[in-house]
Amino acid sequence: GLDLIIVVEEKRSLIEAQAREELYGLADAPVIVGKYDEHKQWLFPSKGALEPAAIGLAIGERVLRLSGDPELKSRLARLRQLAGNALPGADIMQRTPYFCAGCPHNSSTVVPQGSRAYAGIGCHYMAQWMDRSTLGFTQMGGEGANWVGEAPFSKTGHVFQNIGDGTYVHSGSLAIRAAVASGVNITYKILFNDAVAMTGGQALDGGKTAPQIAHEMVAEGARRVVVVTDEPEKYVGVPLPRGVTVRHRDDLDEVQKTLREIPGTTVLIFDQTCAAEKRRRRKRGTYPDPDKRVFINPAVCEGCGDCGVQSNCVAILPLETDLGRKRKIDQSACNKDFSCLKGFCPSFVTVEGVRPAKPRAVAAEVPAGLADLPEPALPSLDKPYQMLITGIGGTGVVTVMAVLGEAAFLDGKAFGGMEMTGMAQKGGAVACHARIARTPDDIHAIRTSLGGSDLVLGGDLVVTASPAILGTMAAGRTCAVVNSHEILTGDFTRQPALQLPARRMRREIEERAVAGRNWFFDAHRLAERVFGDSIGANMLLLGYAYQLGLVPVGAAAIEQAIELNGAAVEMNRRAFDLGRRVAHDPGLIDGLVAAQSQPAIAGTADDLIARRAAFLARYQDEAYAERYRASLSAIRAAEQRTKPGEDALARTAAETLFKLMAYKDEYEVARLYTDGSFAVALKEQFDGGGRVTLHLAPPLLSKVDPATGRPKKLAFGPWILPVLRQLAKFKRLRGTAWDVFGRSTERRMERRLIIEYEALLADVARDLRADNHATAVALFGAAREIKGFGPVKLASMERAKRQEAELFERFRANAPVRAAAE
Repeated sequence: GLDLIIVVEEKRSLIEAQAREELYGLADAPVIVGKYDEHKQWLFPSKGALEPAAIGLAIGERVLRLSGDPELKSRLARLRQLAGNALPGADIMQRTPYFCAGCPHNSSTVVPQGSRAYAGIGCHYMAQWMDRSTLGFTQMGGEGANWVGEAPFSKTGHVFQNIGDGTYVHSGSLAIRAAVASGVNITYKILFNDAVAMTGGQALDGGKTAPQIAHEMVAEGARRVVVVTDEPEKYVGVPLPRGVTVRHRDDLDEVQKTLREIPGTTVLIFDQTCAAEKRRRRKRGTYPDPDKRVFINPAVCEGCGDCGVQSNCVAILPLETDLGRKRKIDQSACNKDFSCLKGFCPSFVTVEGVRPAKPRAVAAEVPAGLADLPEPALPSLDKPYQMLITGIGGTGVVTVMAVLGEAAFLDGKAFGGMEMTGMAQKGGAVACHARIARTPDDIHAIRTSLGGSDLVLGGDLVVTASPAILGTMAAGRTCAVVNSHEILTGDFTRQPALQLPARRMRREIEERAVAGRNWFFDAHRLAERVFGDSIGANMLLLGYAYQLGLVPVGAAAIEQAIELNGAAVEMNRRAFDLGRRVAHDPGLIDGLVAAQSQPAIAGTADDLIARRAAFLARYQDEAYAERYRASLSAIRAAEQRTKPGEDALARTAAETLFKLMAYKDEYEVARLYTDGSFAVALKEQFDGGGRVTLHLAPPLLSKVDPATGRPKKLAFGPWILPVLRQLAKFKRLRGTAWDVFGRSTERRMERRLIIEYEALLADVARDLRADNHATAVALFGAAREIKGFGPVKLASMERAKRQEAELFERFRANAPVRAAAE
């Protein structure tokens, strides 16, 4: 007797398909919609989560056709408006989960050029979004089965298949057995991390070891088995099957190239302990903790990003300086994998016998006690209060929600919460949905509805500005308290120039919140400054929101819940109190973080040129500095003639010419290590003296690595510093016939680039007009991207020169035709 059946089910069709089967061929059978609507368009897609708003619209529209109810029509119109306003489409930027700092997969998932790999279940799945020629995934234990079916129909002769050690123990060994039986050409990379990393670091069932796996693989018929490890020495004296070899992690590319040429099934066991598990065990004292730290000398660093490309490590962070973006090591995140040392750059230093120096906390400067603060009026609970707490996995977002839930219970109120973590333990996005009500019966759903959030507590700009969070906000209802600190995503490891579109993200949030009821401040930096650790930032946000009257739970209950939670009780209590205080007196923020000032950037082109010229005088001599100033004079005059009052072109030319003229040859690197700035930077970063080791590739000593084509870096102890001090004194030989280093291809290229750029300045100065000014700015900035050392610099020079040629053609197209006499 039905006209229409609507089947709402997650993922693939089950009930819908059965209903169609039952009704097939019957007269007057009802129409069935589910995955598709009446016109064969997607209605409830199999992909992704089913949104309540989508379900409501689908059902409501069909009921409206039958009833014509004006109230239902109005509600549907409102729902469509919310959906249209709140969901802008693609994310501005995604907070994608990433490998931990020092994760073995940073090295193990790399494949040789020309090869591709398949992913499987486990953390290594994330290699798919890291430009590592890795595709697809399977169910647990199905790793490689897809290739068994695909291989006979593919022109690809061989693939690599990643498989975690936990998966291998569970059922993956059966997939390898099937691959051996099928005879396909495949290399299994068994990623032996000594822990089931993705689900919390549990021990492998049965205590399986890498040597045991090697024995099993030989017994199963693998054509070749190789163990690759970052610690080959631990295999000395360990019995392995005949033919199984042990190689260092640095030989991975060579080993893989060999294995892919062997017909049939081969196995590579990559043995390196999970980085997160290393950290846990070191805290318990059950795992060795090398007394060594990596440091990047910012004066020498070029900001080329090769260290990130080589290590794929998220502990390498940007360091913004007056001379541009450099790199630094996040000592609190570093897991001492040391693969970043492979970056072809002389700025990398290892230091032994030191401890990271914590920022000088200024808690003493914060007024104690809250007696002078007024108690805010708490929000009404006439209806359930909906909150969203967002942030980055591992920064305490879930802790804040747990504290709120306990506080609500202590306050005699009802609470419901759920966590949308999305692999958050790997630095991904976290969104905690929370509802607070008078009684449990008032809470009918946990997840925050479309346009239904009363408060968004944003611990991270990227996550808070995502469509999923913006969709819960409504301009007439939602208030927002957001941490404005700009934390780059894992993509920074591969994109050195990556910038956060912070203004756009902030604007998206402001447009969807109540006008004048959204607050942004740098909670990350404030927590770091006051407590010496940014982990207090989210609790600081909670205190801020509470003092504004946006949290429907009493302060006493929150503080008691912090104590019951038992994690960093004193710091969390003080962070909550500080948040209340700065909400009451926002001027405190500027005072507390004043010491952490940003690098000074010259306000005018004249200031910038003066500062760069002074540097070049130290670099070479005053004559060299005067050459710099003289080369810029014509373009500065031309810009004032065509664009009076502007200096963008002069500034870009000044920065780029300086970068080309201050190229870091052997004399300059020696000077920057011995002029005193390096010692000061080390002292600011570490407590204790320590033994310093520089990692360099001197042109007269380093041999070329046949596997990479790059000169091998060598380690030099503290004795090298007096040698460098003497070498720096020979800078006057630079570019002369006596310059033994100046004869290399790289040095000749660097001198040629300066001459070419000076000629470009003169050409543009003659042809500059108002309508080609913007093109000239881009043209002058192209060579600024020539960064790095050796092969890295040569590659960046080729890219920059291609871009410069294209821009010069565009500039010429707008430039006036010269007279014949010219």
